[in-house]
Amino acid sequence: MVQLYNLHPFGSQQVVPSKQEPALFCCGRDALLVACAAAGCKVEAFAVGDQELCEPLGCFNTLGRVLHMAYSEAGDYLVTIEEKNKATFLRAYMNWRCMSTGNTRVCVRMVGHKMEESYSESSKVQMSIVEMPLSDPPLCISCCPVNGDLLVGCKNKLVMFCLKYLVINQDLTVLDFKLSLILHIDNVTPTEVAFCAGYIALTTELDVLILKLEPVHKGSDNTELYADKVRAPEKLVDEGVKDEVPSAFSSQLESDDFVICQKPMELLGEESRLCGIRVTLESTGLAKEDTDYFQVRYLLYRRFTPDLSSFVFSVEETKLHSLQLLPMYQTGSSMAVNGKTAAKKELLCVFCFFSLPHVGYLYAVGSLVELLSTYQYSEKSQQAVLTPQFLHVITSNSLQCFTVRCSAAAAREEDPYIDTTMKACPPVSLDVCALRMQLFIGLKAICHFNNHVILLTKADSEDITERRKPPRRVLSRKADSVKLKTPPESEPGWNLYIVNTISTIQLYKEMVDYSKTYENVRTESCIHLLSEAHLLVRAALMDPSLMESEEKEKLLAAFRESCAHLGDCYSRFNTKDAHLALPYYKMSGLSITEVLKRIDSVVEGGTQKYEKGFIFYLNHSLYEDLNEELSKESAAKVLQIFHLAEPNQLPHVLCSPCMKNVCPLMAMELLQKVELIVPSVVLTLTKAAMALKMGDLEAYKNEMDCYTEMRLAYGFIGEPRLLRQQREGQIVPTELAVHLKETWPGLLVASMLALHENSKIELEEADSYFEMLCGKKEGTNPQLLVDFWEALLVASSEKEILQELLFKLTSQYIWRLSRKQLPDTKPLKTTEDLINSCNHYGLIFPWVTFIMSSGRACDKYPEDLSKLQALWWNKLLPELCKRTRYVGDDYSILISSLKETLSVVAMELELRDFLNVLPEDGTAAFFLPHLLQCSKRKLVT
Repeated sequence: MVQLYNLHPFGSQQVVPSKQEPALFCCGRDALLVACAAAGCKVEAFAVGDQELCEPLGCFNTLGRVLHMAYSEAGDYLVTIEEKNKATFLRAYMNWRCMSTGNTRVCVRMVGHKMEESYSESSKVQMSIVEMPLSDPPLCISCCPVNGDLLVGCKNKLVMFCLKYLVINQDLTVLDFKLSLILHIDNVTPTEVAFCAGYIALTTELDVLILKLEPVHKGSDNTELYADKVRAPEKLVDEGVKDEVPSAFSSQLESDDFVICQKPMELLGEESRLCGIRVTLESTGLAKEDTDYFQVRYLLYRRFTPDLSSFVFSVEETKLHSLQLLPMYQTGSSMAVNGKTAAKKELLCVFCFFSLPHVGYLYAVGSLVELLSTYQYSEKSQQAVLTPQFLHVITSNSLQCFTVRCSAAAAREEDPYIDTTMKACPPVSLDVCALRMQLFIGLKAICHFNNHVILLTKADSEDITERRKPPRRVLSRKADSVKLKTPPESEPGWNLYIVNTISTIQLYKEMVDYSKTYENVRTESCIHLLSEAHLLVRAALMDPSLMESEEKEKLLAAFRESCAHLGDCYSRFNTKDAHLALPYYKMSGLSITEVLKRIDSVVEGGTQKYEKGFIFYLNHSLYEDLNEELSKESAAKVLQIFHLAEPNQLPHVLCSPCMKNVCPLMAMELLQKVELIVPSVVLTLTKAAMALKMGDLEAYKNEMDCYTEMRLAYGFIGEPRLLRQQREGQIVPTELAVHLKETWPGLLVASMLALHENSKIELEEADSYFEMLCGKKEGTNPQLLVDFWEALLVASSEKEILQELLFKLTSQYIWRLSRKQLPDTKPLKTTEDLINSCNHYGLIFPWVTFIMSSGRACDKYPEDLSKLQALWWNKLLPELCKRTRYVGDDYSILISSLKETLSVVAMELELRDFLNVLPEDGTAAFFLPHLLQCSKRKLVT
């Protein structure tokens, strides 16, 4: 279905001052090239800029009548197929702009001619014509918009020429071509070809085939590798498919009395190999520097049938036209060229368009091959041209402008994760939108570049007469004798127009204004038009020539604004895609406060029903770790919204960092109402936090006494932000956590342990959390963190975490023993507790008792020394000795941690004590370096 809107994408227009009737024309960069229809064999060039003026640049003669012409921006050359004396020629015109200076010097040469000796300084200011002889007459041509390579369609073959840049000297670079590849395609006479970055599309009257050339690097045996890669598809066709599928491009079998038409067919991707078309590659081998061969990948085959709805059958009325390959590039790519920033064209994806008289087809042929859009025309089309933003179609009497989905498909090719809670893009499957139908008389041809649409009109004689007739009126007797003047036969009936499309920003604003008429009447139409506006801006931003400028800043501002408008639609309208309010608001850059103001601005009569899209946005935003703090009034507004819409979410809403300034009394009242309906541990803990915020310790105690310590600890799993919040990328403890540290440290440690075991917090995050909570001093670890490590060692079963914990605890015990450092708080677990609850801690060995009684270890620190012996001496060293006996096993984590620990112990303990620490069955070579270290330290001291 086509959405019809009456917008104004076309601005001013100007007439090209061509002296002779145009037959063909093409354009690119800043010029329009026109081949004359008369027998004069001439091409006129006109400068086309942003100003409302089209000035002649000059003209140059051709060898014969121009049948086809194409311009390549890469290389800035014009290529033509010309006819003279019933023979056709393929010619490329290089450096044609010098003709505008009045210089008529022309150099004509054959392709591949060695030019190093023949070129001089005068070559800079003369036009060069390169003639490319072919064994078969050329039928159609196409220039690659990415690299300037040339593809020529002949009967049963396609010929590819690569564009070469030959450096003659420091000041002169000359363009030339190299015949590089021939594709033989049996029983095919192409009517149109398109070529872009290795993608090849060709059509006959009713068939379309899209291929891709992929390079295959040479192996040790060039021929064998080439044959294997290239001829595999052919074997598939020859052996099985060819008998089942008739020749694809022989879709019409004519006899004297009737026409047999094959049924329509569409084959995508690998299936298109089954089309029955045999493709054979022939490498010319003309250049020794060739390093690559090619293989063919089939992308698409489609066969149409003639339109037999009318009584008179004519292929002219049904054949395909306007084949085109459109490249799109990575956003924001740039590179330095001669000290200046220039656009860097990194190809992202390619699109293919072709059309029947009454319907057009747009395909994406990137990583996936898929039909994006089908365009139904209101009347028979003459020609069409595709751009990243629009499809322009001409009928006999109108210029029509349709939107395209190229930017939507390219955005997903560039970012496969674009459809998430953080980003979004309108879908490729949007209905086609017709923006405008502009009337013209006798439209014949169209082309496009930059923001210009070039049109050729050629009115028939009856059209000219009709145009010049005066308006009908009641004639008097005197008027009966007045005769209308008939235009002379020689009066020209053609014109060449340049229609300037308006700027993206201007059309975007018109589309946004137009969408407002549908806000309260047709929701889907409003969203559709805003989506079109969004894609319009997105396509403009993907233009590689768009560098940092005021224009780009305006486009980025429009992009953010379009996201905000779409966010408004999805948040206010009750649609099936209401969840899209969240990513569009995210992309708009609006804060929660600004979104609240936008929503409140549409309140009518003092009441507002908040739809699910807005609630979804608000809920997810409050769950994120944002740096925004809502004002007291905005926070109260949020509470009221959730109290009415989703009361069970109130505890989670109150835990958001954004709600720091909320009134705790108001929050307490609303929570009490919710508790009567849906009581929960999380709600009770949230009430306790609010009571603490009000300074009501009695109310706080009453809430905390409602559940056991275990229930409370697991309650924090449902809402970890009651204990810790993230601000500016850093985890910080809450007021409730600070209070628990002072009054109930066991609950705090148990709660953090529950969060870790349920993947709500990482070990490193927990470490920094306790350090911040307890105010870690340099070089020390707070006892509450050690309590957490010990509790985690008891509860955890993950091998890597256990090894890390063993190392952390061993280092901590040794550090405190060596420095005679007391814990800053009383440990939550004694040695006995750990021995009874954890097999990592063992009974005290006799030599430990000896160390403790020798006076080298202070009596004040028996707990650390006892804990150190279960852990390290009892667990790690015997385990190491046991495991090192088995060759080939990898215990790198265990061994590295033990080596580090041994280094610490060797620095801290006396030599005799260190010897007593080592197990008797250890591997001597492993411990000798550490014994030596300990001995040297003793000698130095």
